[in-house]
Order: sequence, then C-alpha cells, then structure tokens
Amino acid sequence: MVQCEMCGTEVSSPNRVKIEGAELDVCDECTDFGTEVKTEETSSTSTKYSTSSSSSSSSSSSSSSSSSGGGSGGRRRDMFDEMDEIAQDYHDRIRKGRESQGLSQEELAKQLNEKASLIRKLEQGNSLPSDDVQKKLESALEISLSAGGSADETEWSGGSSDGEYTLGDVVKRKD
Repeated sequence: MVQCEMCGTEVSSPNRVKIEGAELDVCDECTDFGTEVKTEETSSTSTKYSTSSSSSSSSSSSSSSSSSGGGSGGRRRDMFDEMDEIAQDYHDRIRKGRESQGLSQEELAKQLNEKASLIRKLEQGNSLPSDDVQKKLESALEISLSAGGSADETEWSGGSSDGEYTLGDVVKRKD
C-alpha cells in the first residue's frame, strides 16, 4: 500500500497527477486537484526537466561525492560557505578609499563604468554592491569590502563559563 502524497490516505493504486508543476502520486479524491499524467507521456516528453534514470543516477553520484567530502569535515557544506559576507561598514570603506585616491563620485563611477547614483547609494549605505561591483570597487580602490568571518565563527564556538544558565540546564526531558 502507498500513501497519497496529498492527503496521506492509504492507496493500492495511486494516480500520477501534475499539481502546480509537481508530479504526485495521489488517491482518487485528490486527482481532481490537478491534471492526470500518463506514464508513457512523461518519459517521452521530459525535455525541460530530466527525470530519466541515467541523469538522476549521475546527479545522485555527484551529490553523494560532495556530501561525503563535506561529511569528513564534521559539517555539511552549503552554498553560503562559498560566499563572502560584506562588512557592515562597507559604505565608509568605499568613501574613504575614494577620497584617499582623490576621486569624486562621478570620476569613480566613470572609472568603474557604473552610474554615479550607484556610487552615491553605496556610500550612503542605501544599497549593497553586487558581486561584480564589489570586485570592481575592491580592485580600483585597493580595499576589502568583505567582513572577517573568524569573529562570527568564534562567537558560536560553544558555551560560556561565566556561570549563567543555559537552556540545557533548565529543560527537563521526558524520556
């Protein structure tokens, strides 16, 4: 017996239905929520989204190799590990870097091939620079707009020894 992926009832022969772009195995009652999908039609017309076994096995092997590599470090890696966090005082760094080189906002914008209004917004802290603009600014002004990640990581290193209670000291488990 299989469960309906919509309501959870036990179904001996589920229907394959497309609901809001997702293909689900549902009971007869939940079939009305979408359009029924023929099984032969799915494999022959799947040009936009590949659901064939060869591509799913290759993607699962690549994801398993990346997760096993991340697992050896003790923590799973994700897309945010690759990203640099921008410093909170990025707008001051941009302004000071520009002023140290004796450039006006318009001159810097022309040098970076960007609009002067963008430079103004960045220096006021009203806008965050895109990755491309950040690289241009760092190169042209010889500054770093990235925040040092070590301070954030040490903040979460563990419990404090200052004698205060933690949630684990207060909570009693019902095992």
